[in-house]
Amino acid sequence: MKSTKKIRETALTTIRQEAEAITGLLSSVNDSFFHCVDIILHAKGRIIVTGIGKSAIIGQKIVATFNSTGTPSVFMHAADAIHGDLGIVQKDDVVLCLSKSGETPEIKILVPLIKKNGNSLLAIVGNPISYLATQATYAIDSSVPQEACPNNLAPTSSTTAQLVMGDALAMCLIESRGFTANDFAKFHPGGILGKTLYLTVADLYINNPAPKVKHSDNIKQVILEISSKRLGATAVLKQDKLAGIVTDGDLRRMLEKNIGLETMVAADIMSPNPKTIDPEMMVIDALQVMRDNNITQLIVSHKGVYLGIIHLHDILKEGII
Repeated sequence: MKSTKKIRETALTTIRQEAEAITGLLSSVNDSFFHCVDIILHAKGRIIVTGIGKSAIIGQKIVATFNSTGTPSVFMHAADAIHGDLGIVQKDDVVLCLSKSGETPEIKILVPLIKKNGNSLLAIVGNPISYLATQATYAIDSSVPQEACPNNLAPTSSTTAQLVMGDALAMCLIESRGFTANDFAKFHPGGILGKTLYLTVADLYINNPAPKVKHSDNIKQVILEISSKRLGATAVLKQDKLAGIVTDGDLRRMLEKNIGLETMVAADIMSPNPKTIDPEMMVIDALQVMRDNNITQLIVSHKGVYLGIIHLHDILKEGII
C-alpha cells in the first residue's frame, strides 16, 4: 500500500483538477445553453436522454433529476436505440445526447435517424467541433482540459462536467417554471425527504391524547394528568382558553423549592404564554421551534383554541431529525 502522503496528494490533485474543469464550464453558459433551456421548457413531449458508456450513466442521473423537478424524461441507451429502442422517441419529444467525443459509431448512426424523425436534438458534448456538436440543433460545450485520471484516460473530469451541465439545465428549468417545494413534494412522497415536505403537525398530534387541567386544579390533579397522558406536559385552561402549560420540569422545580403543596394549584406553577403551533404547519417547522427554544413538546392550537400536544418523540418516530 502506498504511503498516506501519496494517497492524500493523489486525492487532492483529483479534486482540484475536477474543480478547475467545472470552473472552465462557465463560458459554456451562452446562447446555445439558453436555446437548450428554451426548447426543453416548451417541449410538448418528453426529454429523451441518450448516451453510451460512462455518458449513459450520467444520462440516467440527469433523467432522474429532470423527472424529480417537473421535466418528464426517459433514458434511452444509444446502443439499444439502434437495435430497436428508437421507438421510444415520439413525435414531440426532444432528444438530449451526451458524449465526450461526439464521434462514437452508435452516435453517428443515431443522429441522422433522430433528425429524420424531425425531433430537436440537443447535445452535451466534450468536443465542440465533433460530428454530434455540428449536427445537433444546439450543443452545450462540456469539454475539459484533461481527465483527472493520471493516464488521462478514465472518464473523470469529463463525466463530472456532463453532470454539472445537466444539473445547470435542471435548475434553470426549475426557476423558469417557478417550481416550488410543494411541487417537489408531489414527486417525493416516500422516505424522509417526502415526510419533510408534506407531513403536517395535524398528521401527528391527532394520535396523542390531549392533556388538560383547569387553572384552579390542585397539584395532584396536574400530576395525574401528566402521568396518565404520558406526554410530559399538560395544557392549563382558564374558561376553556389556553392559559399556560405545566411540564415535568415545572413539577421538579416546584419540588426542589420545598413549597407547601396543599394549597397550590396549576396556575401557580404553569408557564404562561406557552409556545404554540398551528395544526396546518409543517412538522419540520415544529421541530425547528423545539430546537430554537430547547423544548420537547409544543401546544397545538388554532385561533387560541387548544387542540393537543405534539411531542419531539412523535417527530423522531417519523425519522425526521
